[in-house]
Amino acid sequence: MRSLFPFLKPYRKECVLSPLFKLFEAVLELFVPLIMAAIIDNGIQARDTGYVLKMGLVLVGLGLLGFLSSITAQYFAAKAAVGFAARLKAALFAHIQRFSYTELDTLGTPTLINRMTTDMNQVQTGVNMTLRLLLRSPFVVVGAMVMAFTVDSRAALIFVALIPLLALVVAGLMRLTLPRHRQVQGQLDRVLLHTRENLTGVRVLRAFGKQDDETAAYEADTQRLCDMQQRVGRLSALMNPLTYVLVNGALAALLWSGAMQVQSGALTQGAVVALVNYLSQILVELIKFANLIVTITKAIACAGRIETVLAIQPSMAQPAQPMDAPAAAECVRFEDVSTRYQNAGDDSLSHISFTALRGQTIGVIGGTGSGKTTLVNLIPRFYDATQGRVLVNGVDVKQQDMDALRRKISIVPQKAVLFEGTIRENLLWGDLSATDEQLWRALETAQAAEVVRGKAGGLDEPVEQGGRNLSGGQRQRLTIARALVKQPEILILDDSASALDYATDAALRTSLRQMEGGATVFIVSQRASSIRHADLILVLDDGELAGSGTHEQLLKDCPVYQEIYYSQYPKEAV
Repeated sequence: MRSLFPFLKPYRKECVLSPLFKLFEAVLELFVPLIMAAIIDNGIQARDTGYVLKMGLVLVGLGLLGFLSSITAQYFAAKAAVGFAARLKAALFAHIQRFSYTELDTLGTPTLINRMTTDMNQVQTGVNMTLRLLLRSPFVVVGAMVMAFTVDSRAALIFVALIPLLALVVAGLMRLTLPRHRQVQGQLDRVLLHTRENLTGVRVLRAFGKQDDETAAYEADTQRLCDMQQRVGRLSALMNPLTYVLVNGALAALLWSGAMQVQSGALTQGAVVALVNYLSQILVELIKFANLIVTITKAIACAGRIETVLAIQPSMAQPAQPMDAPAAAECVRFEDVSTRYQNAGDDSLSHISFTALRGQTIGVIGGTGSGKTTLVNLIPRFYDATQGRVLVNGVDVKQQDMDALRRKISIVPQKAVLFEGTIRENLLWGDLSATDEQLWRALETAQAAEVVRGKAGGLDEPVEQGGRNLSGGQRQRLTIARALVKQPEILILDDSASALDYATDAALRTSLRQMEGGATVFIVSQRASSIRHADLILVLDDGELAGSGTHEQLLKDCPVYQEIYYSQYPKEAV
């Protein structure tokens, strides 16, 4: 957890004041048994009502001071814990944003969500509880022992024997439970993954009638989590009974010893009551400390998981001296490019070479898993080529500033993603300064203008999370419009017209060819009709370039393209 301490630096004052006020409250509490002893010995036995009332008012005053001190300590602890968590969340989120697709693929979305939510909440609670109780409870335990010596040194030896035993119990249970809390959080990741998959794929589950199977699998995962939590809970639960046994054993010894000394006149009744009160304080604080140890153990386990993410360095680094890449006639060039995903057994792309000139339309076609998406993801440097070079405007993408590179590129992914807000807010992701005229121009090109005009709110029509209130085709057209608002040098449409009918798809391609600015357009598609008019068509087969050229050339010379095309247009084959 040490690497997370710098996030507490702005709250150093709160981290000092909160324990101090708690310690002040503890000091006041330690004086209470002595005052009670004085009331019994000097007030009640002497039947001095005035003395009893006066000392009673002192107790009330100590209670009020302790209450104010406790409230103040809680305020500072909460301020520090919430501020620490806010800064840590921001840092973690920013760090995740720097990850390449490789790290995101490796870690997985459910794990990262769990780190940002459940783990972060546990750490925040742990910081809050630590500031308030970590020093207070041991201070009261040790302070009660010291105060017991001021009452009677012989009886206080019981405290000296008790406290090391209690410390041994606490340390042993903490050592046993810490690794198990880490395992619980890991299983929670798996449950969250299963939950997310089922909620996002609910239509598929129902279509295949797999509800019962998935329910059984989910129950197995949650039962495993429950069993793990119960095991660690049983260990943690040993804290209270063990402390109760030790403290009550010490209490029995104290009462026996105290009774003997009272009978012999060596000790007063008030002193015995004071010693019992100190022992009760130790018991109460140990119960608090036991719960605190469970909370801190969870927080340390969660903090370790957060540290693991923060320790991961993005596999893609910004170049030390980025090179400018002004617009050039040769827009994109692949030079003998091969790439392999992390932990994969084979290359996803092998020895790909081609050149795309400015203003050209490049079609990318191939069977499922042939590497089409991988190819276009290398252009904005979402992944790095493991061999060869990818050049944009004549400069290797690894030598360009990543933000500057991606400002030149708009990509519309396979899955249309819209965010909660309005249509206008979603379109402005492309360019925050875009005017309404530019937005409508992009909508017209993307064949989405009629969709927006048909909405009561127009550009200000609400969009639900993920675009749930829109059809698949409407979402695709709006995401294409969002990409066009950016007015990119390179536009990548990664199978982003799959939900469009043939007429709308054809109208979209016609609009893209007539688009101002001379953007280079990459169209990834399973449909031969979508790419047949491209200036250059790349045919991929199992990660290799099976052919490149125009539709006519490929139809004549490329067997893979012929197979794809004639499977969609069998009459032409005849």
